[in-house]
Parts: sequence; structure tokens; C-alpha cells
Amino acid sequence: MCGIHCVLSIDNTSNTEQIPKDLLLRRGPDSCREHSVTFKNALKQSLTISFISTVLSLRGKDIVTQPLVDEASGSTLCWNGEAWSINGDAVSGNDSLAVFQLLLQASNTTKGLPMPHAVAAFCRALMLLRGPYAFVYYDASHRLLMYGRDCLGRRSLVQSHDSTGSLILSSICGYPTSCTWTEVEADGVYVIGLSGAADMNFFDTDMGIYPFPSLNKELPDQDEPANIATAVDALEEVLRQSLNTRVTDIRGHTQPSASVDVDGSLHAEIAILFSGGLDCTVLARMVHDILPLSQSIDLLNVAFENPRIHGSLESDSRRSKIPYDECPDRITARKSYHELQLVCTGRRWNLVEINIPYTETVAHRGIVRALMHPHNMEMDLSIAYALYFASRGIGVVSGGVDNVSYASAARVLLSGLGADELFGGYQRHATAFARHGFQGLVDELELDINRLGKRNLGRDDRVMSHWGKEVRFPYLDEDLLAWALAAPVWQKCGFGSQPDLSGATLEPGKKVLRLLAWKLGMQEVAFEKKRAIQFGARTAKMEGGKVKGTQLLSS
Repeated sequence: MCGIHCVLSIDNTSNTEQIPKDLLLRRGPDSCREHSVTFKNALKQSLTISFISTVLSLRGKDIVTQPLVDEASGSTLCWNGEAWSINGDAVSGNDSLAVFQLLLQASNTTKGLPMPHAVAAFCRALMLLRGPYAFVYYDASHRLLMYGRDCLGRRSLVQSHDSTGSLILSSICGYPTSCTWTEVEADGVYVIGLSGAADMNFFDTDMGIYPFPSLNKELPDQDEPANIATAVDALEEVLRQSLNTRVTDIRGHTQPSASVDVDGSLHAEIAILFSGGLDCTVLARMVHDILPLSQSIDLLNVAFENPRIHGSLESDSRRSKIPYDECPDRITARKSYHELQLVCTGRRWNLVEINIPYTETVAHRGIVRALMHPHNMEMDLSIAYALYFASRGIGVVSGGVDNVSYASAARVLLSGLGADELFGGYQRHATAFARHGFQGLVDELELDINRLGKRNLGRDDRVMSHWGKEVRFPYLDEDLLAWALAAPVWQKCGFGSQPDLSGATLEPGKKVLRLLAWKLGMQEVAFEKKRAIQFGARTAKMEGGKVKGTQLLSS
């Protein structure tokens, strides 16, 4: 995870006071570097590009400081992402260097050719990457500034213009926030030609080809859908590959941690955002098969005091935990945690119970709003609260020493996001099937797939990265997506099917994932219902029951 900040200005007139350097350092605490490029265009205007990059180093033996600068050409890269593979070959070691060489090669092969050729070569190179990213790249040979996000928008990049008219690109808006910030759309590469036009010729290019196929719209030719047992095995394989990529070879994994908690156990280096629901618990169960038993795993579970639900807390200390214990996600997390302990023996699981009093929520309201900006709705805030405090990872380990605080040292977080869109886990999928059968279900799934790049992952990235941690999404792996989209609908969902598993009837939504949980021994988890994070953690409607999620926040 890295922090990017880039300012493009004419005659070096940018308002540098707006640089959120402290927030950039929170995202990337391992290194920070500044770099600038100044040159004159054909109209004799002096253009300056100022870069700041901070780095959270998770791959390779050494910390690689950014921005990366090619001394020969002056080309510069700010990279915030993970290139898991390039042209099908796994990237070992530091990926930012590999990406930089790939982009430099694209620049060199089109040296002396018109700008469209350089842009096309750059896009072809970028399409070879698999993994989440946001970037800003200055191609000095062609005087081009290019920037963008991966097609799923898994990393944050926002843009604005300051009071001087300078363009600002950043991982974070900073504060005080203004209304001029917008998310950079995850729909292609944005290019600014800097050679001659006074208005800095701006255009974007659609990369055109996504790294996964269109949704399979085939419908079953009979009332009873085919058996989906083979799909369960296929999902297990692609999900295991996705997890193996994301939880192994993390910088520092090969050396024992020096940080030990109060009862003598090593802190975990992998943490899972853990509601106890189906999606995250399957991840936990499969990570158990990948990591050595000597490594503990943190399960981060957050619960809030919500005055709308709980009213005023009683002063009696014996009552102090009840609002948190009654949160739906706390109840589910404890149940799934106990099942993990039974099935995954020999592993230390740290169920980190993160209890957030209402006073603490209010105290952090300003920074949470700044981090999630430019999103500004009640629902954004309630989701951001949950992700912000969960990723901070400070709580008490369930079953550990009472009232002794535990701070998760894990810098890699796993999220179960994406499973609902791929496997039909939302209530609207069930509604679509009830109204229009398999055709309605397929149409609803297609809407979700097409909106994946419009999800609020940039907002989530800004909120969680504030703690110097990187969130990874195993269900949004390109190979897993390719399999899920190519599979027919009846191999993913159980709508219209008969009871299975010795008479037990599983929820039809995400049926293939439920059957995988069952296969892996997590039979109680296989029956868990879908619950939105803001309701499970009780961050929704904290200040009034009549507030709608789509309502804009007041100042």
C-alpha cells in the first residue's frame, strides 16, 4: 500500500499548502520521497509536475522508495498496488520495479512515434497486469502524464483542481476537504499531453478488454438445475490459488515477530475482517490450510454502542459489555470462531473483539469523513466507521486476559467483499428470481458485475489504509472472476433446487460457497444469512431512526 500525491501546474503556481502529507505517511509509513520535473512546452510555458510517494513495503527483501525515476529518460512512476502477475508470469519480489520496467519498455518501443502510438503501447502493457492498482506515470519521452485505476477500482485515486487551476491527483483528499474532489473513474487510462496546448490536452482512453469474460447468460433447459458439486471443487481450487497469492511471501513473514502479547503468543501477520458470516469465514478456513500452524491469525470483529438502539449505558460495570455482546456480528463471530477452533485444530485464532463506545465514534467523526471524502452520505459514514475501527485492530482477544488491550500487528487484511455480487447473495437476487425466474436472476447478476468498478472500493481503501495496512480481496481475483462469470447461473446459486445435504436446505444465495463451507467442515457457517456491515456492527442510524442512507451528511 502506498500514498500518491501529484500536482501538475503551469508556472509552478500550485497551492502546496493543501498537500495531506501526514495522511500520506499514515498510508505508507516505511518511506517517503518527493520529486519534481520542470520543463517548457512548445508555447514556452513552464510546466511543473511535483510527486510525493509514501510506501508500505510488503514484498521483496528491501524497501523500494518511490517515486521511481528513470535517470536516463526522466520518466517517473508512482505506484499503489500489487502486480501479482505480468503476462501470466507470477511476480516475485518487489512488484513496483517490475511494473516500472514494463512501462519504460513500452515508452522506449514508441520513441519518436506520435503520441497515440505511445498511449496504445502503454495500455497494452498495463493490460498484462493482474492485481489491484492505482498509478500516476510521467512518460518523459512523449511528454505525457497518465493515470488511472484497475478496472475494478480496488485502489483509491482522487482528483481535484486547486485555487490556481493546478491538477491534483492523490490517494487521499486531505483536509479541509473541498467540493472539487472526485474519484478517478475505473474505466481506462487518463492521459494529459504536455507538449504544446495551453489547456494541457486532456483525454482518456478505454483499454477496451477486461481481464475476464462476459457473464454467462445461459439458462437451464429444465425445471431442476443440474448438480453443482463439480462447481464446488472448481471454486475451491481458484479461491485457494487466490488466497495463496495474497497470504504468502509477505515481507517479514520469514522472520519471527518480536512483538508478543500479554499471554506470550506471537502477534499475527494476517488478519481477516471478520463478521462471522459465510464469506469471511470460508476465507479463514482456507487460509488455515495455507499458512504454517506456527502463525496465528487475527479475526477482527467490531461492534458499536448505538444510542438509538441501546440508549444510555448503565454505570454498572457488569453491564458495560452488553451493547457489544448483543450486536448481531458479535454473536455470529463468536459462533463461527468456535467452529473454526473445532475444525482447524493446532492453530491459534485471535478473535479480536473491538468495542467502540459512542463517544469514541463521535471523536473520530472528523477524520473518518475526511478519509471517505468525496463520498458524503449517511450510508458512507456508517460503513466507513465499521471499516475504520475494524482495520485499526485494537480490542480484546476473546478468551484472553480480561480487559487487556490487544493491537493487531497484521499489515495485510483480507476482506470477503465480492462474493455476494458473483454468487447471488443479496436479497434483490432472490427477489429477481421470484418475479422473473432464472432470466430475472441473470439480469440482476449482470447489473452487479457491470457495477463492480463503480463500487465504493476507493472509499474503503482510503479508510482502512489510514492505519498503515493493506486490504486484499480474494473474491475479486481476476482468475476467480473469470471462472465465476463463465460458470452458468445454476452452478453458483441454488434458486429452484431441492433440499440437499441429507435433507438440509441451504440458502439458495451463494449456494456454491455454502456447499464449499460444508465440504470444508464448516457446517454451521454454511447456513449463515447475509447481513450488511452497518447493521451487523450497528453503525447504521446512530443519531436518528428516520435518517435515510442516501441522505447527505450535514456539515
